[in-house]
Parts: sequence; structure tokens; C-alpha cells
Amino acid sequence: MTNFYRKIRGEMIAGGDTESVEQNPVDKSKARIGGAIMIGLLAYLGANNAWTLLFVVGLLLSVFLHEVGHFVTARRSGMKVTQFYMGFGPRLWSFTRNGVEYGIRAIPLGAFVRIIGMNNLDDSDPADEARTYRAQSYPKRMLVITAGSLMHMIIAFVLFVGVYSFSGRYSETGSVRIFDAPAAASPAARAGVLKDDVVVSFDGVAVSTRGELISAIVSHNPGDVVPVRISRDGTPLDFSVQLASNPANPSVAFFGISGWSQDYVAASPIASVGFAIGDVATTAVRSVRGVFTVLNPRNIVASVTSDVADPMTRPSTVVGASQVGGEIGRQDGLKGLLILLAGVNIFVGIFNMFPLLPFDGGHAAIATYERLRSRRGRVYRADVAKMVPVATAVILLLGALMITGVYLDITQPLG
Repeated sequence: MTNFYRKIRGEMIAGGDTESVEQNPVDKSKARIGGAIMIGLLAYLGANNAWTLLFVVGLLLSVFLHEVGHFVTARRSGMKVTQFYMGFGPRLWSFTRNGVEYGIRAIPLGAFVRIIGMNNLDDSDPADEARTYRAQSYPKRMLVITAGSLMHMIIAFVLFVGVYSFSGRYSETGSVRIFDAPAAASPAARAGVLKDDVVVSFDGVAVSTRGELISAIVSHNPGDVVPVRISRDGTPLDFSVQLASNPANPSVAFFGISGWSQDYVAASPIASVGFAIGDVATTAVRSVRGVFTVLNPRNIVASVTSDVADPMTRPSTVVGASQVGGEIGRQDGLKGLLILLAGVNIFVGIFNMFPLLPFDGGHAAIATYERLRSRRGRVYRADVAKMVPVATAVILLLGALMITGVYLDITQPLG
């Protein structure tokens, strides 16, 4: 147990595995078992719901590009990179090229790029000190450590622009379509309103959104007789409807339809770029609030002890995200799946910059602190050993989040 803790502590401080494949070679029996499990899992996902499999592949590709961001910027900044692995835990497969180990590990919950000399506790060959992360300038260190999260933002931007340009952006269409048959014996049903009719006006007032229609209905009293204009296959139809009492609240007027006014609306490439920039920024702000929601221990306890966990505050994992992805794929197809993937990328990018180890944001915070403490040509190096207890607590919290999230995703599936 002590050796295991030391290994985890070392990897947390170093930002990756501290042992090379020569020190800890691939166990071929474990590799075969792990590879069979991974292939079996992917085959199960594909057989159950192809959209879920496609979403998982998109997540894995996003994780890969995150590490590409670290890898490329580190090499361009003169830092020595020794490993590039997809997954954590035991090695399943690897090869070495130009001094860098590339490979796959057994636990597909992330990836890492190992850059030597991340801090004062990360030992490296004195001959390589000039190529360590800690020896570089503050701008170079910040570029490298934030490159992963920046890559997530780039991925989201590209996905938004692509979907908006080819499939449109989900927004108000300017018309209210009835998406289901009117309620039985409701004023709308008695008048002859049908599914897929478009509500043009209500009591002489034009309506272009669902909200406007609701406001127009509830502004009347039960028993009022109002004119309603409907468009059916492009043909206008006029009805005179006597409103009833709402079953949920008898004092409120009731028409009896389910209307919706949003859908994917076509946008030009230039407009798509503007929409994408705004949506990346908006989603990033929401993600900041979401990070504090996810990391709140009270939400973990409340989710486990509740009969029905609040979907807005409950922890979730890639299992839950895949459930949602599969359902959105069924409903909206590729465009809906890509929009969800863009949102997940933004959240992961923000979450990863939380200013505590083992997140990239923790390394960025250390680099910033060292820069502020370095004066008059004297370089200050933070003692990372003092941060290990806090980082350990963060890892335990993440472990609790993962266990709780998996439990809830299995017992109370999302989507």
C-alpha cells in the first residue's frame, strides 16, 4: 500500500508516469486481457446504440487532442517529453520513437504527456535540466500547461462552426408548431386543430415563439371566445375557440396544445463564426459555475441519499455522458451529438484549469506563484511538497465523485 501511495504521489507531482517501459515493461498477459475488455466494451456500446459508441469515440479523440496540445507546445518550447499515453494504469501496448514512449494503458479515463522536471520534487538528469519544464520562462510554461484546455476550446469552436454552417443553430424559428395531437376534448381538439399545424395568431395577436403563445393564452379567462389563425400545409385556417379551464389550475385559461418554436435554423459561415464565439464564451461561464457544483461534497451526499438525484447537481461520469449522447443521437442525429460533444469539451477544459494539483490549473497556479515571487534576477521555486496533502484530498474527492457518478449512472441512468 505504501509503494502504491508513493507511485501515485510521484505521478501526481510529475504529471505522468515516472517509470519508463524499460523499468516497467509491458505485461503481455495483462495487455491481452485489458485489450479484450476494451474491445468488448466498444463492441457492446456499438451493438446497444451506435450513437453512444460514436460519442465515446469523440470523447477519446478530444482527450487525444488535449494531449497533442501539451506535446506539441512542449516540444516547440524546448522541453523534453518522454511519454505520450492514452489511458492510465498498466501498459497494454507501447513503442518508442525518438526518445518518446507512445502507447495505450488499461484504464481509459484520460491520457497524459510526461514532461521532465515539472517542479522541485520531480527529479531529472542534471544534463537535461535546461530542457525541464521548471527551467523554462513563465510564458512558455503557461503556454504548455494551458495548451490542453485551449485545445478543448478550439475543438468546441470548430464543432460549433461546422454544425451551424451545415445543419443550422438551434434557436427560435419564428413560428410555433404543434408537435403533438391536441389534448382530448380540449378547445383545440374540438375546433379541429391538428398535429403539425402552425399557430399564426391568437386573438388577433401574431405569435412567433412558444412563450408568446403561452402569454396570449393565459392573458384570457376560462370561457372567453377568441379567434385563432392556423396555417396547415401553407393554407391559413381561422377558428373561433372557447377557452376552457386548465386542469392543473382552474383559474387559468386552457387551449390544449403542445407547441414548440425552436429548431435548427440555417446560418451563414460568417454568422456561424460569430455564434460559435458567443456560445463558447457563454458555455464557459456556465461551466465555471458547474465546476463548483460538481466539486461540492454536499451534492455528492445529497445525490446518494435522495431517492431521485437532482440531474442538475448530481455527479456523473463518462457513462452518464454517453447515455445522454446516445439519446441525443437518436433524437437529433449527428448535429445534436456534436453540439453535446462541444459542450463537454468546454466543461472539461474549464474543469482542468481548476487551480489545484493534479489539474493542469494547479501547475499553472504554481508557475504563476513562482513568477510573482521571483524578483531582481533571483528565481523562486515553490516547495510542492507542501501542496501534496491538498492534492491528495483533491484526488480522494475525485475518487468519491467517480464512484458516486458511476453508481448513479447505473441506478438512475441519464437520458
